[in-house]
Order: sequence, then C-alpha cells, then structure tokens
Amino acid sequence: MATEIKAPVFPESVADGTIATWHKQPGEAVSRDEVICDIETDKVVLEVVAPADGTIASIVKNEGDTVLSAEVIAQFEEGAVSGATQTQAVQSETEASVEQAAAKTEAGNAPIVERQQVQDQAPAVRKALTESGINAADVSGTGRGGRITKEDVANHQSKPAVPAAAPLSVAVGERIEKRVPMTRLRKRVAERLLAATQETAMLTTFNEVNMKPIMEMRNQYKEAFEKRHGARLGFMSFFVKAATEALKRYPAVNASIDGDDIVYHGYYDIGVAVSSDRGLVVPVLRDTDRMNYAEVENGIRAYAGKAREGKLAIEDMTGGTFTITNGGTFGSLLSTPILNTPQTAILGMHKIQERPMAVNGQVEILPMMYLALSYDHRLIDGKEAVGFLVTIKELLEEPARLILDL
Repeated sequence: MATEIKAPVFPESVADGTIATWHKQPGEAVSRDEVICDIETDKVVLEVVAPADGTIASIVKNEGDTVLSAEVIAQFEEGAVSGATQTQAVQSETEASVEQAAAKTEAGNAPIVERQQVQDQAPAVRKALTESGINAADVSGTGRGGRITKEDVANHQSKPAVPAAAPLSVAVGERIEKRVPMTRLRKRVAERLLAATQETAMLTTFNEVNMKPIMEMRNQYKEAFEKRHGARLGFMSFFVKAATEALKRYPAVNASIDGDDIVYHGYYDIGVAVSSDRGLVVPVLRDTDRMNYAEVENGIRAYAGKAREGKLAIEDMTGGTFTITNGGTFGSLLSTPILNTPQTAILGMHKIQERPMAVNGQVEILPMMYLALSYDHRLIDGKEAVGFLVTIKELLEEPARLILDL
C-alpha cells in the first residue's frame, strides 16, 4: 500500500527548507526509522526517516528543491520488500559476486573483494562494490558519518589513474575557480549579521583581564573536578558564570528591543557561538544562574558535538538573552563581535597572550586576554556597558568573588 512521506512540520520561525540529500533512491529497500532524506533549513538540518519497512516508490521533491512544512516529498510502498528477504537476497548475491571476483582474480582480471568489508555496507552499495570488484577500503565515503554511497563507487570507477609523476607544466600557471551555491544556513547568518550592522547603533568597548588566577585554579582542581563530575574544567564555564552575575547587576544588557518597547528578561539564557562545517550556530544554555560549573561544561560539550554532527535542533538555538563568542580558539587576539539580534549585547573572548604588565611598580609577564563587548547604544549607555565589562574582569581576576557571591 502506497503512503506519502512528508517533510517535518517546521516551527513558525522557519518558512521552508531545501532537499539537501536523498540517501535512498526509488526501488531501494529501507527499514523503519532509517534516514532516507536530509532537509536543510535556515537553522538546522532535519532528517526524514522511513515510517516502516518497505521501499521508496517515487521521489516527488528532488535534491535542491524547496519544500514547505508537511509537504509531500516522496511516495512509500510499505512492506513491498521484507527486510529478511532483502537481506538474504543481497547476501546470496554478494556471495556469488565474491566467488566471481575470486575466479577473475585467478585469471588476472580483478582483485578479490573482501567479504566482510562488502557486507558492512548498504545493500545498494554492496551490490555496486561486488559487481565492480572494488575494495570498500579504497573508496572515500561522502555520506553521513563517512558512509559510502553508490555515487562514491561510480566516481571511484570513473576516476582516472594517477600518473607516477605528473608533468610540472600542468600545475604551473593554472587558475582554478569553483562556484558553489551558498547554504541556507550561511545565507541566513549573512542576512542577520548585515541587518545587525544596519539596524542597530552598535558600539564596542574593550578591556583586558589577567587570566593567571583562573589558570592557577584550573590547574589545581581540574583532575579532581573531572573525577567528581565527569567533565573537564575549561575557561568557558568561568566566563558564563561571570557573565550571568554581571547580567544580574546590569539588567539592560540582558534586555532586548521589540519595536518601540524594551523587554527586560527575568531569566538568563546565554548563547555560546559554535563554528560548524555549515556555518556559525549559537546554541543556548538555559537558566545559567541555576547551573553549576559542571553543568555548563557538559552543556557546551554536548552542543559542540551536536554541531559537528549536524544534530542541533531548532529548539537548541531559539531564544537567548546574551551571547558569548570565543575567537581565541582560532588565534584571534582582538575583534569586534557583531550583535546577535534581537539581543542587545555580545561578549567576545580572545587568545590568551603573555605580555609584560606593570604590577605594583614591577614588570611581570602575565597571561592576558582582551575582552570586547559590542552593545546596542539605543538601549545600553556607555556607563552601563563599561561597568558590565569591568564586572566580568573583576570576577575573573578574583574567582573567589564568584564562589562567595561578592
């Protein structure tokens, strides 16, 4: 019985999506809850799974097509091919093909296909590998999680043999251009960043913080912390807790502008900017005033893992009253972060650099970090912005203030 496969129901903030990848083609067997399609939206990549065991009857929306919420993207034939029958058929076909490959090898025509490597692949890929006599280990997978697709096998077959020594004249003077479409996420990020620079009165103030006290505390307690909480003690948890305390003292920095109204938030949801292969994403830590250091570290680590795997949900990135971005992980010494609207401020962390500093009339070499606070001058005055940043500086240079709530 044919049924319709529909796109997921998008949240109100997402108008439409684009078919990014079809992992299954018409006629291919699928199992229940197996990923058959990826849909890319402005914020996340959504996975469409098979509703039951069966086969893909037809594809309505091809790769690159725009789809709306709950729109039909494919036709599905439930129970058309049972999983057990399909598996047995593929195994029989695989064994026969391996025997044929072995026979050809004896004649000097093709290499033997390792049976275990073949059986680890998807049915369609197993068939392509055994028919072509290609070793699975020699094929570079471009599918999710490094899986091999049929296209990978075909591309490997058509790939020309690499010459032992390519002529030098081939590379000299060669000018290559490659034009690829911008992903929806990167387009959306570009639109928001441009809007923030054009629609806000953005200003940036700077300060510097001596990281020696936090580094000493971290080195002293990191092993005990990891043993107790199962999480590594990093610098980000100190900055999140310091920012949370500063937001309590300066409510305007935690507010947002909605039309002609100012919205003061009585909660503290801090977004942490994370770089991914698809672009910049900002997952949000909820109620950071109620979180301890271990919960902050675990939350950031979980979000970073989701970002790398493309598993972040829209709920993970909606909301937020303040944002922290750390360009120091890439070696940035100083920058002016752009507001994540409708928020009115963003804190920029940077690289820790040893510099000579004057301390009590003496020159000392200290690990210093520049801090940058970009803020919307329509709502936040310079006095509040500077006071907010100085508060963070003081809390980080004297960590006991954070612990003792001073």
